[in-house]
Amino acid sequence: MKITWFIGIITIILLSILIIALRRESMTELNSASHHTEKGFRNPWPGFQEKGFGDFLKWFVERRKDKGKEKKTFYSFETVENDGSFLRANNKDFTVTWVSHSTVLVQLDGLNILTDPMWGERASPVAWAGPKRFTKPGMAFKDLPEIHVVLISHDHYDHLDKFTLKRLGNNPFYLIPLGIGKYLRKWGIDNYRELDWWDNVEYQGLDFTCTPAQHFSGRGMFNRNKTLWCSWAVRGQTGNFYFAGDTGYFPDFKEIGKRYGPFDLVCLPIGAYMPQWFMGPVHLSPKEAIQAFSDICGGKFLAVHWGTFSLADDPPELPPGRMRIIPRGKSRSS
Repeated sequence: MKITWFIGIITIILLSILIIALRRESMTELNSASHHTEKGFRNPWPGFQEKGFGDFLKWFVERRKDKGKEKKTFYSFETVENDGSFLRANNKDFTVTWVSHSTVLVQLDGLNILTDPMWGERASPVAWAGPKRFTKPGMAFKDLPEIHVVLISHDHYDHLDKFTLKRLGNNPFYLIPLGIGKYLRKWGIDNYRELDWWDNVEYQGLDFTCTPAQHFSGRGMFNRNKTLWCSWAVRGQTGNFYFAGDTGYFPDFKEIGKRYGPFDLVCLPIGAYMPQWFMGPVHLSPKEAIQAFSDICGGKFLAVHWGTFSLADDPPELPPGRMRIIPRGKSRSS
């Protein structure tokens, strides 16, 4: 009886240890996917505070107060003509072409990769209202080389443009964060792969990893954060690059750099960050972009998400001017 009792006690202890271990494993899995919610997705980092409708109304009222002040309504930025002839002929050199806003054409290991393609006139669900571009694309759509891969960061109208994607059609391979496939299917596109954060896929010799970003999603009043947002790390034989999409400053820049860096090229957004109390959590300021570039172990810096649409209170010409006066190596600040 004593032996049986002893074996029973040992069995209970072992089972308890096993249950605790399984619970810890389950919690670890939960924490690793803590950007998932029952209704969609969220930013999981401590200290992040999502801005709601009340904050938007506050910003709207503040903008109305400034309505009487004289504001510049026309912007003109110097552009470099690009007829695409070299890019269409190139099948070996690592090149990068900033088209406008967050649209970047990267040629790597013989593949032509396009990020957040946007040739539309407005970042809006309708053609007659909404933010209108004041800088035309630096490259005409007809001059593009054959596009092999399209990277999408999230579903906002200035990043997921129905007009442009329908022109690109179903030939490119689309890599998209979770939930965005429903839009592509409506537009006749089924050649895509949906990925979660830290998922990766190999395509024609290149490794594409869906990496975190601190942002939000939604194309209407009632679908906020129903689809995922992300950045992208791309690695090839002759080079690699990071495309941040649209994001605020967050701790995992360092983790991305640790896992996949150093990067030859880093594309980071620098515009639409004012007022910082409202825009700061989801949009990098120029100073924060410099810090993120350092965190992520970047080689060359390409500043995007400015000079095309007026989406916030910062004048479109301000972000690059701020970049010029920020010393390298300074700590992050607003």
